[in-house]
Amino acid sequence: MIPDGHRWLILTRHAKSDWDHPDLADHDRPLNQRGRRAAAELGRWLASRDYLPDEVLCSSARRTAETWERLAPQLAHAPKPKYLRRLYHAEPEAMLAALRSAEGRVVMMLGHNPGVAKFAAMLPSRPPPNAGFARYPTAATLVVDFQIASWDGLVPGTGSVLDFFLPERPA
Repeated sequence: MIPDGHRWLILTRHAKSDWDHPDLADHDRPLNQRGRRAAAELGRWLASRDYLPDEVLCSSARRTAETWERLAPQLAHAPKPKYLRRLYHAEPEAMLAALRSAEGRVVMMLGHNPGVAKFAAMLPSRPPPNAGFARYPTAATLVVDFQIASWDGLVPGTGSVLDFFLPERPA
């Protein structure tokens, strides 16, 4: 349960995308089978820890939308996402601007590298002790707590890491 006067960010890189159709525009690439499994796994992980977003800001790309669509059924009362073109391959500054206009107490953002990895690195006061954090591979998810009353008061480098998720690799 999120304490009063706090905001949580769930920052997710989309799950593994499909490269089998080189004629598709980058924006239109779907998830591959591994990505679909990882997105569902992420949804179960979020639900098991009660990291339940009340607002979702999602890149408009097909692979980020599909990541959300695959994880959302695992969550109780999943909100309707806001698909934002400005989050497609966004730099950290654009992600911060989008987050500062959020209204939810627990906000999930879904985006792309390298922006997501850079944004994740600048948010907490200390990074999580996980070797995968710097790479921020597909479906990686950081959960950060901020002691702020609203997102417009977010200052980078002031968050406390609550958790970090990496999906299981298939054997």
